[in-house]
Amino acid sequence: MRVLAAMSGGVDSAVAAARAVEAGHEVVGVHMALNRDPGTLRTGSRGCCTIEDSLDARRAADLLGIPFYVWDLSGDFVEDVVEDFVAEYAAGRTPNPCVRCNERIKFAALLDKGIALGFDAVATGHYAQVRPGPDGAAELHRAADEAKDQSYVLAVLDADQVAHAMFPLGDAPTKAQVREEARRRGLPVADKPDSHDICFIPDGDTRGFLADKLGEVPGEIVDESGEVLGAHTGTYGFTVGQRKGLGIARPAPDGRPRYVLSIEPVRRTVTVGPAERLAVTGVHAVDPVWNGPAPQGPVEVHVQVRAHGEAVPAVVEPRADGLGITLRTSLTGVAPGQTVAVYRGTRVLGSATIAGTTAETS
Repeated sequence: MRVLAAMSGGVDSAVAAARAVEAGHEVVGVHMALNRDPGTLRTGSRGCCTIEDSLDARRAADLLGIPFYVWDLSGDFVEDVVEDFVAEYAAGRTPNPCVRCNERIKFAALLDKGIALGFDAVATGHYAQVRPGPDGAAELHRAADEAKDQSYVLAVLDADQVAHAMFPLGDAPTKAQVREEARRRGLPVADKPDSHDICFIPDGDTRGFLADKLGEVPGEIVDESGEVLGAHTGTYGFTVGQRKGLGIARPAPDGRPRYVLSIEPVRRTVTVGPAERLAVTGVHAVDPVWNGPAPQGPVEVHVQVRAHGEAVPAVVEPRADGLGITLRTSLTGVAPGQTVAVYRGTRVLGSATIAGTTAETS
């Protein structure tokens, strides 16, 4: 096949490209330039998409003997990921920018451009697997290494995108073995630190980043009875389940810590309460995306609401307004804006965006 290998400049994408070459595919490497000021986006292992990263990707491509290009997708990235991130927090929701980047950049903008240029697939360094199903159609599955599994952030892909995706690291036993493979291959990024956190906020200060974009929008922090406990400079600085950094002067009457229970950006209020009020057993999700045919009725599945969260048993029922999800095991800190991924065994069936939750009743 003609394969477009997305090369970030890290060890995973370099080994993935090497494996695609070794498998006999015609591989072309491409580095996505996602920032118009690339010198500002890496601080140690934080951030990505710097000039340093593009040079590392080029060196890896040269060693593999494949053509290499840099594609400027910074406009798409700003509009579809960064501006979406800011707007979601302003609306009181908690987005996952990695999910949005995979959906709209790596497997929309990049894949669409690759297909238009005659490529058959896009290969990335994600830890996930594409397998043929009983009917021969491509299915998305968890990676062999559960500790590194990234199928959650890929659950937004539709069936056509999965059919054109290639994840050469999906069967890798561990990340340590991937690094050792990179050393054996002589790849210069074998010991490069993994990037983590939000790539466009390299200092890790999400609240400061949002404050710079949105300005101060002061309001009150209240308990469930409406009593004012403190003040804040913007609801965007909070997320459901948050415990630290609440800025409350006095403890709860029983001395136990308080957590963010809900966020109301229109009224500019953040409601806090005890940990047990975070437990939910029902989820309403919207904008479902299925990797294959949509379920026709209630189905017993597992669902996951965080990239490295626990998958819990649930019943998912498609409805006219999205999905109704009944959790067999309660979850805490489930926030509107998060992605809920739906699994049957190791297979990803699809995903949706959480719009609301139902609290556990005693």
